[in-house]
Amino acid sequence: MIELLLMNKGLVLVTNDDGIHSPGLMALARSVREIADAYVIAPDRERSAVGHALTMHRPLRVENLREQVYSVNGTPTDCVAVGLAKILPQKPSLIVSGINRGANLGDDITYSGTVSAAIEGTIFGVPSIAVSIMLDGTQPPHYEAAQHYCLLAARFVLKNSLPYDTLLNVNVPNLPLREIKGVKFTRQSKRIYDGSVHETASPWGEIFYWIGGGKPYWEHGEDTDINAVMEGYVSITPIHLDLTNNKAIGWLRDKWNGI
Repeated sequence: MIELLLMNKGLVLVTNDDGIHSPGLMALARSVREIADAYVIAPDRERSAVGHALTMHRPLRVENLREQVYSVNGTPTDCVAVGLAKILPQKPSLIVSGINRGANLGDDITYSGTVSAAIEGTIFGVPSIAVSIMLDGTQPPHYEAAQHYCLLAARFVLKNSLPYDTLLNVNVPNLPLREIKGVKFTRQSKRIYDGSVHETASPWGEIFYWIGGGKPYWEHGEDTDINAVMEGYVSITPIHLDLTNNKAIGWLRDKWNGI
């Protein structure tokens, strides 16, 4: 009877890029289990900023840590691919990736393992959500707020699905739930980093480069993801997998004919 009830609630795959032991992952799994039969399949260690990388030059090891919880010695994309093909008993109704420690806004989504897990799910025709919380390093994460809005988004997607080739990128301000003003549906902003490549030397004079940090420069449009989060709203951005610039096709044809 219990198994039948869980089947009726649907099956959800939960993953992340912060690793299987991340508090955000466990908080997300607890929330999802309120509405669905959740399987957790996540990297065995932190895999932040790996993008949509797929491991193809070595075998992957899957470890069953406890009932319906698995670690994979690979990327978030590996976790989704292996989970869908070999671990899950059936195709899930939803994939949720997060709760990421740190926002995934603007161009950062192209680097994000959290978002890439949702991209992989979308490629396989499974409605997918990426969830992140914006941190500034001064306050502990308010996971309860991210849990609440993730659950709202999950309920919505389970009821309505999503448009073709589209995933939801959800970013939550790091505020107590009562202080969040609501939800805004936003577009992806632009962000670049100045001074993010650092040169250092070993004691023997060897030169190395460290990528990270730097000063971010944002596009602060009224309808952007970053603007919503900075104003205390949850940003929900529909991300489309077709990267074609359709307007540029005509531009290319015209310019090409002039060669």
